[in-house]
Amino acid sequence: MSSAIEKIEAEALRLSPTERAHLVERLIASLDLDPPVEEAWAAEVERRNREVENGKVSLVSGPDAVARLRALFK
Repeated sequence: MSSAIEKIEAEALRLSPTERAHLVERLIASLDLDPPVEEAWAAEVERRNREVENGKVSLVSGPDAVARLRALFK
């Protein structure tokens, strides 16, 4: 690993957890892997959020979801 990367890493690790999370999000976004796919996922997230906010669907806890899936596949 280059010394520049090591220096950046050391500085990043001094950030608060919230700041590190924000930095990670920005770094991942900067990779620009596949903009159409990222846009489609963002639209899907927004659609699902609207459904929850409008009461069209309700949230299920993780353990509940796993239990329901296990019951379906028995």
